[in-house]
Amino acid sequence: MSSSVIARTRFSVLDRSRIRQGHSAAEALRDTVALAREAEALGYHRFWVSEHHGVPGVAGSAPTVLAAAVAAATRTVRVGTGGVMLPNHRPLVVAEQFGVLESLFPGRIDMGLGRSVGFTDGVRRALGRDKGDAEEFGAQLGELLDWFSGASPTGVRARPADGLRVPPFVLALGEGAEIAARAGLPLVIGDLRGRERLLRGIERYRAGFRPSPWSAEPYVVISGTVAVAGTEEAARRLLVPEAWSMAYARTHGTFPPLAPAEETEARSLTAREREAYDAQLAGQLAGTPDQVAHELEAVLKETGAAEVLVTTSSYDRTALLDSYRALAALFAPAP
Repeated sequence: MSSSVIARTRFSVLDRSRIRQGHSAAEALRDTVALAREAEALGYHRFWVSEHHGVPGVAGSAPTVLAAAVAAATRTVRVGTGGVMLPNHRPLVVAEQFGVLESLFPGRIDMGLGRSVGFTDGVRRALGRDKGDAEEFGAQLGELLDWFSGASPTGVRARPADGLRVPPFVLALGEGAEIAARAGLPLVIGDLRGRERLLRGIERYRAGFRPSPWSAEPYVVISGTVAVAGTEEAARRLLVPEAWSMAYARTHGTFPPLAPAEETEARSLTAREREAYDAQLAGQLAGTPDQVAHELEAVLKETGAAEVLVTTSSYDRTALLDSYRALAALFAPAP
């Protein structure tokens, strides 16, 4: 099943380079590059990578470095970050990094930017940041964009970023959506499970949007997990490893590598773990192609989004790739 609303929507991939139990971080990074090649062949519009620091279950700590590897391994798919966490970096350095990427891979680089400042107090201390630094995101964003136009009061110019156009996106909820609107930038917003919060953020964004040299009108990308399989049960099992990792992080304070679904299903969970685990599984877009198409059509009509950024991770890489193939068949059916 496909539909006109799905067919006219762009679909993209964000891969977090999740480490799998019994596998190395190096394998996770290579898996990301391999998935990018597959996503390109399947017709996905963008392939983005993320920034996490000090997280046992995530290998992707340097998104611009990984984006360079992805761009070098592909030819046509847009490559970017989802995102670079701007409070962790000096805007000049971020501009230089994206200037290098755009110079090497012209016309293919996206600059997705977020305002998070680390998963734990220890990580924030190691980065020399604290929670309050997120409040400076709007000012940092403005400074970063100025480096691309040469408008710096220091008299310094960012090389080779100066004069280049690298499309910026803001990853946000709440206040971040308003920052994106005031700056006149595209918005990436999630997740798909919290529909009311999602719609409120999009409404604030559209209401406050000011056209800018970067974007003449609002552009909304909704992000979240989408899993497609031959049966609803198989699709739900694809979500189990990530759901358990998230539940473990909420109840134990550390984010572990992805474990096989059967191992998680055999666990004896405490009441607190069970509550967190069930909450992670609730409301995800998972099912057969017809079920997912129906849910996608509904959320696209509700949000008016132009693009879906799929963020699915799982232990079973074969089943994960099958899911991406099945999803691609919905938005770009084979002739």
